[in-house]
Amino acid sequence: MQEQLDRMELKLIALEGKLDAVYQSSEKMRKYFMWTLIITVGAIAIPLLILPAVIPGFLASQGVGLGF
Repeated sequence: MQEQLDRMELKLIALEGKLDAVYQSSEKMRKYFMWTLIITVGAIAIPLLILPAVIPGFLASQGVGLGF
């Protein structure tokens, strides 16, 4: 009976180690996904916010070149 308990305890210790490894891996992936989201939103949102301020000036300069 004691031998079975010892084997179960060893298996539990091994499982705890694997569980810790999975937790660390999932935390790394969570951080990677978070930074990917931040960079993607920045790459899309920032140009969309800047374009309305830049387009009128660009169109005005094009109109001057065409004689309008």
